[in-house]
Amino acid sequence: MIEMRFEQPKTAEAASALLAGTQGLAKVLSGGTDLMIHMRNGNVKPELVLDVKGIAEMNTIAVEDGGYRFGAAVSCMQLLENTAFAETWPGVIDGANLVGSIQVRGRATVAGNLCNASPAADTVPAMIAAGAIARVVGPKGRREVPVEDIPAGPGKTTLEKGELIVSFFLPKRAPRSGDAYLRFTPRTEMDIAVVGVGLSLTLDANDVCIAARVSLGAVAERALLVPEAAAALIGTKVDEAALAKLAAAASAAARPIDDKRGTKVFRTKLAGVLARRAAEKALSRAKGN
Repeated sequence: MIEMRFEQPKTAEAASALLAGTQGLAKVLSGGTDLMIHMRNGNVKPELVLDVKGIAEMNTIAVEDGGYRFGAAVSCMQLLENTAFAETWPGVIDGANLVGSIQVRGRATVAGNLCNASPAADTVPAMIAAGAIARVVGPKGRREVPVEDIPAGPGKTTLEKGELIVSFFLPKRAPRSGDAYLRFTPRTEMDIAVVGVGLSLTLDANDVCIAARVSLGAVAERALLVPEAAAALIGTKVDEAALAKLAAAASAAARPIDDKRGTKVFRTKLAGVLARRAAEKALSRAKGN
C-alpha cells in the first residue's frame, strides 16, 4: 500500500521544493476535476498530493503591463465572471466555457486543463491563439514558457521535476483585435472535442489583417500552433480567398488518428471547416460586432 501525503504550501517556491523532494509520484491539486477521478479509479496513486489553492499569486486575476495575468488556481468560472477579462479575451472564454458542466467549471482550471495534457483540451488552443505565456516555478527559479511549448504528448508535459505553473500572462491587445474558439462534438456539451480551433487576429484601419495566430486541438498528439494557417490571413481582408487558404492550411497541418469519435479523413476536413468559422467569428469581434 502506498502512503499518501497531503500538503498545502503557502508559496510557489515551497510547492516546488516539495515536488522536487518527492521520490515517487507527486500531483498538483488546483481544481482536481481530473486528478480526483483518476485517483478514485485507481489509475493514479500519488505519493504526494499538493493543494496549491492557498498560494496567493495562484489565485488572482490582475491587469499587468496593459495585459492580464491570472493564477494557475483560478477556476474557469472565475474567468467567466470577470467581466473585463471576458470582454478582452472572448476566445479564451469560449474555451473555458466548454470545460465540463457548470459545476465542473467552478473547480476546473486552465492550468489543470493544460497540464492534464489531453490533445482535446478546450482551453489550450484558445490560450495558444491568444499568445499566452505560462510562468513556471522550479528548483532553478522562474521561467516564462509559451503555452504551446508545455504539452509534449498525451498525458505528458515539458515541465521538469519540481516545476509547476503558477500563472499565465496574456499580452495587451492591439485595437481592432478579435479571437474565437470553436469545437465539434457529437453532443452539444459535456463531451470531448473531435476537433477544436483557436484563432486570434488583428485588423488595421483598412480592415487588413496585420497579425494572426491559429491553433488546432484534437488533431495531433498535442495542440498545435499553425503559422502557415495564420499566414493565409495576414495581409488580406480575410476575404473568401484568404479563408479558403486558411482552411487548406489547417487541414494540411492536421495529423489526427482514427478512433470511435472520428476518422482521420473526417477530422482533417473538419479542421479546415472550423478554422474558417473561427476566423469569421474572430473577424466579427475585431470589427466590434
